[in-house]
Amino acid sequence: MPINETYNEQAIVKAIATALDDFYNNLITKVDGLNIKLVMKRKNPYLFRAKAMNGAAQIVDAILAAFVSSSEETIFGNVFFEPIATAAAQGQKALAEGVDIMVERDNTIYAIAVKSGTSVFNADSRKKQEQNFMAASKLAQQAKKRFVPLVGYGYGKKKVSNRGLPKFYMELAGKNFWNELTNDDEFYIKIIRFMNKLPEKYVEAFDASYQKAANRLLKEFTQEFCLEDGSIDWEKLVEFNSGV
Repeated sequence: MPINETYNEQAIVKAIATALDDFYNNLITKVDGLNIKLVMKRKNPYLFRAKAMNGAAQIVDAILAAFVSSSEETIFGNVFFEPIATAAAQGQKALAEGVDIMVERDNTIYAIAVKSGTSVFNADSRKKQEQNFMAASKLAQQAKKRFVPLVGYGYGKKKVSNRGLPKFYMELAGKNFWNELTNDDEFYIKIIRFMNKLPEKYVEAFDASYQKAANRLLKEFTQEFCLEDGSIDWEKLVEFNSGV
């Protein structure tokens, strides 16, 4: 039986608007704070040389694109799905560690940990999640209510494995997760519809931030790691990255 029988569509749209606002504000802040030394400390200069990337602009374009790709995935996972799931489940922000949403229905307490994609866990983090659910279950025991823990993945598919001992918590992904929260088999598709034209309002601000970062990083790279004739000073770059 789904956690909810229905949901408030206006609350969902509001949650999506808030999530998009948080996503772009965080991403733009990250891009605005970028500097070449911070980036080059984490990059492999030998790889750039091995690929014969001899243009400063070529290197800057590559590192900026990679930075944004990595950052946007992390930020999106952190800010997008949880508020939508909270609104969909008509739940409350959980106080228990490792649990995002608590929903109380009749004699049952649902504890929901919201994740982005299905590849977030390693052995240690999975064990920690189990411990967090165990700790949260004590609250339900004190209230003399049934406890249902759930890990929900905002997108993707999750196969149920029959190998080994069964877990005491459910794992649902994509369509199945959103259906559990809303009793709407098409809710996972409706999230896209509910976005409507909301993302377009952020494009101009993000593009401006990106272009300023590209110009800034190119200027810094040229000043720090290029010779007088404009060629890259590979030895200086390697020394900065890997020297003592």
